[in-house]
Amino acid sequence: MRRLLIFAVVMLFCWKYFGPEATVQLTPGVKVSDAPIQKKLIRADKIKFDDYLITPLASFELKAKVLAKEGYSLGRESDLSPVDLALGWQKMSDESVINKIEISQSGRWYHWRTNAFPIPRREIETQSANMHLIPANDMIETLIESAKVGQIIAMTGSLVRVDANDGWHWLSSLTREDTGNHACEVVYVTGFELIH
Repeated sequence: MRRLLIFAVVMLFCWKYFGPEATVQLTPGVKVSDAPIQKKLIRADKIKFDDYLITPLASFELKAKVLAKEGYSLGRESDLSPVDLALGWQKMSDESVINKIEISQSGRWYHWRTNAFPIPRREIETQSANMHLIPANDMIETLIESAKVGQIIAMTGSLVRVDANDGWHWLSSLTREDTGNHACEVVYVTGFELIH
C-alpha cells in the first residue's frame, strides 16, 4: 500500500510539472526582443489540404512566449487548426509584465484583462496575438501540441487564406496592429521549435 501511495505521489508530481497542462516559469525580463517578421508574397503556390485550398499571403516568422494555449475539436476550423496559441513578444514576453495580466482563450479568441496596466494598453494589443496554427505535417502538429504556457517558441510559415468548395473561407490578419474580430493570424506552420 505504501509503495502504491509513493507511486501515486510521484505520478502526480510528474503530471503537474511535465504533463500537457504544465507551465514554464522564466525569470523576469524581455525574452524576445524582436517583433514578428512578415513579407508579402508576390506569387505563391496554393496548397491542397484535405478538402481545403490554402493560399499563402505573406511569409511569416517569429520568436515568442506562449501566453496561453487552447485545443479545439469542434467546428470547421478544427479540421485545419487543432490548437491556438496566444503569443507575446517584446514587453509581452516579460514575466514581470505578464504576471500582472490575466490571460485566457475561448471560442478561438484570446482575452486579457488587468486591474493596473503594467505597460500601455496599446503595447499589450500590438505585442501579443492569438494565432490559429495549421500544422504542415504530423511532426509539427506534435511539437505545437507539446508547447507549454510560458515557453519560448520559434515558428516559420505563411499567413494564409483557406477556402472550401462550398464558399466557406478563413482569412488571416496581415497586421499586428488590429484588435477584435478578424484580428487573429491564420498561420500555415512549416517550422516549429521549442526554445525554452
